[in-house]
Amino acid sequence: MKKTLLLGLLVLQAGCAQLGMTPSNERIVELASGREISRDELLHKLLASDYVLLGEQHDNAVHHQRRAELLSALGPRVPVVAEHMTRGQAVLPGPALLPRLQAAGFDEKGWRWPLHEPLFVAAAAPGRLLVGGNAPREQARELARKGESALPDDLRAVTRAAPLDAAGAKALDTDLVQGHCGMLAGERLVGMGWAQRARDAAMWLSLQAAAQAQGKPAVLVAGNGHVRRDYGVPHLIAAQQPAARVASVGFVETGAKTQGLPYHYVWITAAPAREDACAGMREMMNKQG
Repeated sequence: MKKTLLLGLLVLQAGCAQLGMTPSNERIVELASGREISRDELLHKLLASDYVLLGEQHDNAVHHQRRAELLSALGPRVPVVAEHMTRGQAVLPGPALLPRLQAAGFDEKGWRWPLHEPLFVAAAAPGRLLVGGNAPREQARELARKGESALPDDLRAVTRAAPLDAAGAKALDTDLVQGHCGMLAGERLVGMGWAQRARDAAMWLSLQAAAQAQGKPAVLVAGNGHVRRDYGVPHLIAAQQPAARVASVGFVETGAKTQGLPYHYVWITAAPAREDACAGMREMMNKQG
């Protein structure tokens, strides 16, 4: 009874935070039913979860703004784990946001600051636990070179407890190849796959620790690949805490086919104007060839 009353109070508070209606050019879809839902309905489902995983396309500013709005509506007592910083590092209180993020491993050039600024203004709200979740950069590079043998013991235990099935392994390989402009194959692909799985394992361990430290729901903000149910963090949660209530939200763009996407919900927004990200890589590879 108390939990029901608390949930109702939180939803009421979220409404007071003016989460508002979904913009007319955006949609939120519950994939299990195929029906469109409101932002308030999504918020209600997130509040009822143990773990909330909010994806992103890294260069889409709208995705960061929408997730900032969700974090504000969820309230400052909901802890946040961020892919964008290093596991084991917490963002400390202070006046200036960017230096505090940098001290926790945030690379402002790599993440094209201030693109993520709205997200981290909300994530670093007073009273909120904000911690990094990613594997250290050098560790990921070592994994990309050496593969599974370079996994530290804690991450090895997590990945071995949740082996990928054939479909999940194929989806991971496909995403990695596409993300590297079709120029990833052989041992390099295998190594990058283990680096991705290690990052997922590190984020999952960080998410568990955040939930224990500040309560549930605990939120992960990360790229869409990390919040996929077939090979990402939700896959690890399902193996280790099968009774956990998980809400994975993929943030995608207009024109994406939603049927069969490996999330619980998708939030569809417009795409920003983009240059061809692969043009430079193709030019470099052609010169080398």
